[in-house]
Parts: sequence; C-alpha cells; structure tokens
Amino acid sequence: MNRGFWDKLKKPIMVLAPMANVTDTAFRYMIARNGKPDVTWTEFVSADGLCSPGKEKLLVDFWYGEEERPVVAQIFGANPENIFKAAQIVKELKFDGLDINMGCPDRAVLKQGAGGALIKNPKLAQEIILAAKEGMRGLPVSVKTRTGSTKDILEEWLPHLFEAKLSAIIIHARTVKELSLVPARWNQVALAVKLANSLPADERPFILGNGDVQTLAEADERVKETGADGVMIGRGIFGNPWMFNRETPLEKISVEDRMRAMLEHTKLFEEKFVPPAGGLPVGGKRFEVMKKHYKAYVNNFDGAKEVRMELMDNAETVADVERIILKHFPQLKN
Repeated sequence: MNRGFWDKLKKPIMVLAPMANVTDTAFRYMIARNGKPDVTWTEFVSADGLCSPGKEKLLVDFWYGEEERPVVAQIFGANPENIFKAAQIVKELKFDGLDINMGCPDRAVLKQGAGGALIKNPKLAQEIILAAKEGMRGLPVSVKTRTGSTKDILEEWLPHLFEAKLSAIIIHARTVKELSLVPARWNQVALAVKLANSLPADERPFILGNGDVQTLAEADERVKETGADGVMIGRGIFGNPWMFNRETPLEKISVEDRMRAMLEHTKLFEEKFVPPAGGLPVGGKRFEVMKKHYKAYVNNFDGAKEVRMELMDNAETVADVERIILKHFPQLKN
C-alpha cells in the first residue's frame, strides 16, 4: 500500500489538528515558522459546499503556504459523489493528502449524516473513503474519528476502516456524545494500535492519538504508553506557535517575543482575510476571529488582564492592536 508522504516521516509523528476559525493559513504560517509540525491540517471544509455555487468562499479555508508541507486538506460529508469531486479539487490544489472527518460532534454536521454520524454507518463510511481515494488518484487518504458514537466500539468500528486501506487513522480518544467534556481515554488509542498491529505490515495504517495533550513532552509520553505512531495536538497550540519547537518551548519565550508574535499574527490575518475599506469581504473571516487568539497570547504575566481587556474591547484593526501593545510594551518600538 502506498502511504505517500507518511512513509517518509520520522516517528514519533507530531501533527497539527484542524480547528475551525483557529488553524487558518495565517496561524499555520506562524506555527510553521516557529516550530514546524511533521504534518499540517487545514480547517475542515464541507464537501457538499465545495460542489455548490458557494465554493469560492469555502476555498479560503484551503489556502496554504509551501512552508506548511506536508499539508493535508480535511473535508466532511455524507455524499460519496461530492466527496469524490471534493477530493479532485484537493488533488488539483496540490495538497499532499486528504483527511476525512468521521468524528465531528457538531449537531449540524451529524444531521447531515457526516462527521461522527458515520461511525453508525460503516458501509457509507467505506463508500466515502473509496470515493475519496478515487478522487485523490494515488495520494494518501486518512480518517480522523472517535472511539464510538455513545460508547467505545473501536473493535467493531476500526475493522471497517482497515478494510478501506487508509494511510493513517487519527483517534480522538472520546465518543461523539462526550464532545470534549471528559478526559481523553488513551487506553483506547492503545487498543487501536493493538488492532492495527494485527494487520499485515503493508496494510497497516499509521495510528495517531488525539486528546488533552498540551506539550510535546506529554505527546512523547502518550506515544510511549500506547505504541502510537504519533500524536495530533489541538487546543495546546492556542497562543503558542512554538508548540512543536523542541529547542525553544513556550516557557523559554519572553513576554515581549510573545507580543511580537501576536502582532505579526494579526498583520498576517488582516493581510490575508480582511478587505480594504469598502472592499469585498474575503472568505467571510472577520477580525473578531483574532480575539480568541489574544485571550491565549496575553496570559501569565503582570498586567496581562488589563492588556487583554483592552484588546477585547478596543481592537478592530492591526493599528489598534499595535497601539495597545506599544502602550504597554514601549520597548517593542525598537
């Protein structure tokens, strides 16, 4: 089985999770520059939407830079024909791979029969994977899923994914029903590894775990505990574009450098997504998206609350952010 770029990666494999309105190309650039993950994921995009007149608006979520490679596009949907067409688009955009979301617990996604709902419909899940593989024409296809819908059923669920000959499977160690409200059960990732190891070597997908990991040290420990090939890190990257940097972790970064990074991130976001005054909106991304990042960047130093509140209340442009930061950190003027 050709696993594409996956076979070239050194273990443990540390990858960036897809998070809507968080891991856009501006933030992914910051991460790639400050501590590059082994694989980068885009935000997830609707396959049905990519086959609709609103396609151009959604393609904004597929913008990426060469520094992000290998970069994987994530899609979701429950219509194999549209999955095939979406995979063709991903192939044309020269992504390194495609990931299908089979774990999202969002009600609107579940109502479509997509995301985590596919765990209860393994036949359709296999049809979707086959359609994606046909559309990608030889490039690797992976699946991000969960341990079950309302209870852990990996021993029933994973064999269906194994039959589809995926390059990699990422296990979010909770059920769909649990959202992210309970601690991740990494013993389920260990079970997934055990099940995968029963396969012939040339049919075994890479198994990565996901859930509650905040540092690379924690990720290394999870790999050691479970035998997984790697870890997907999500919420741990908030306010921390150095997450994947083993040489310079966040605790070694000065407050001033964090503020510089935040300002650079803001400039990138505005440059890519915010139109000039009177211009047409690009991709529907509003400046308010950046404010969830400010909550994370501006933390754990004297006066952080005051700076954070000013950013929340008064920042609407890069110029506003720069003014507020320089007011509190005049040393950054030089």
